Amino acid sequence: MAATETPIQKFYKNTNVFITGGTGFLGKILIEKLLRSTEVNTIFLLIRCKTENDIKSRCEKIFDSEVFNKLKQHNANFKQKIQPVEGDCALSGLGLKSTDRNELINNVNIVFHIAATVKIEGNLKYSFNINVNGTKDVLDLARDMKHLKSIIHVSTAYCNCPYKVIEEKIYDCQMCYEDYKTKIEKCSETEIATITPGLIGKWPNTYTFTKALAESLIKEHATGLPVAIYRPSIVISTYKEPLEGWTENFYGPTGVYAMMMAGLLRLALADLTKDSYCIPVDTCVAGLIATSWDCSIKFEKSSDIPVYNHVPVENPITWGEVDNLVKLNIDQYPLLNSFWTPFLIVTSNITVFSILKIFVHTIPAIISDCVAVFTMNKPSALKKYNQIHRFVIAISNCSTRNWDYSTDNISKLYEKLTIEDKELFPMSVTTIHWLRFMKNYTIGMRRYLFKENDSTLENAKKKYRRFKIVNGVLKCVIVYVFCNLLSSAMRKFT
Repeated sequence: MAATETPIQKFYKNTNVFITGGTGFLGKILIEKLLRSTEVNTIFLLIRCKTENDIKSRCEKIFDSEVFNKLKQHNANFKQKIQPVEGDCALSGLGLKSTDRNELINNVNIVFHIAATVKIEGNLKYSFNINVNGTKDVLDLARDMKHLKSIIHVSTAYCNCPYKVIEEKIYDCQMCYEDYKTKIEKCSETEIATITPGLIGKWPNTYTFTKALAESLIKEHATGLPVAIYRPSIVISTYKEPLEGWTENFYGPTGVYAMMMAGLLRLALADLTKDSYCIPVDTCVAGLIATSWDCSIKFEKSSDIPVYNHVPVENPITWGEVDNLVKLNIDQYPLLNSFWTPFLIVTSNITVFSILKIFVHTIPAIISDCVAVFTMNKPSALKKYNQIHRFVIAISNCSTRNWDYSTDNISKLYEKLTIEDKELFPMSVTTIHWLRFMKNYTIGMRRYLFKENDSTLENAKKKYRRFKIVNGVLKCVIVYVFCNLLSSAMRKFT
């Protein structure tokens, strides 16, 4: 903590913060940063109760992650500031008990609504319940809060992907929230699958559609509330804080490169000339924390709902650069338990992708399943590769296109920060050194996703070199066989 409090630190001092989605990737980094860099009084975490775990044990499990090690050294008693609240964004009224609701109403100052289902091709009814109805329930709760300073709704830079130019404003959907609600709620699970394409229209998937609808809902129902919309782009591992390269999920490009690193994924669908719009999660959280402070200031002057596009347009990195840097770093930091030599063919053509996947994925998967059956094991390779193909195609909307993003609000916000706040909350994408980031991103996948200790690196390199030799020999054999077959075929026709 700085000797002299910064404006942002003063804003958060002794406040009570309510977070939905605190158990997720972004939520954990937000909790850690608030507790380590501000003097918040209490953080209320909305946690869904599962049959095998009550909310206290689920809350306790959050802090088992290595991402909280720095905080534990900084303040061993930080858990005293955490208060779990049982609830679920998929349930009416967030599933809150009346006593918990009253406590939140009487005490909360700042709200971060992060919770969402991020399944790109998820069921529309389920996505609508969490992403849209959940947002309305948060707004209804916030409207009753007696000491509210700001509410930040975390959206996505892709919610308006049907448009080429994306400004920092709320775009209207073709129907209002109530009309969509009526149509969706009266449908059965079978009917919803049938009407989904017609309802989402020009949106490529249910995730971006419901996130856009949630923003439209805020425009309709958040009048008089100190609310702002924060739109990050593709959120990936940490850059510097609280440790370099930390990640915990296989979403987006991390899933592609982690599976490639393991020798399982050999084909991806992307345009290597397009910008990747990747943003480190700690850069994202710094912007999120600053956005809440700015939202409170703006609300005192205007009732307009500010929107912040946090997209690295001032410091872009293309998919081609990401691809090259990850591959270079995998050569230096391979996995010990990789299935085969990592390599990745990238194409932007869906027809080429559909043909190549047969040779690099489907045929090897069929062979693997045949071996499994022969050895009395359960065949699963083909099923897994079909899932991988759906995943790669689903995320291709983000990896084969570019948009023109306006980032005026996020840039002006950064300029408002004092020198001390800029150092404490480094939200500007211009501070990212991509060479350094991609190195730690690759190492982070090895450490945190595959749980491989750095002490295994030398053995991993030896195995990697053997794999490359075998892979090279196999390629030569395949080329030799192909050339002989081709030569034989030509002789028959001449």
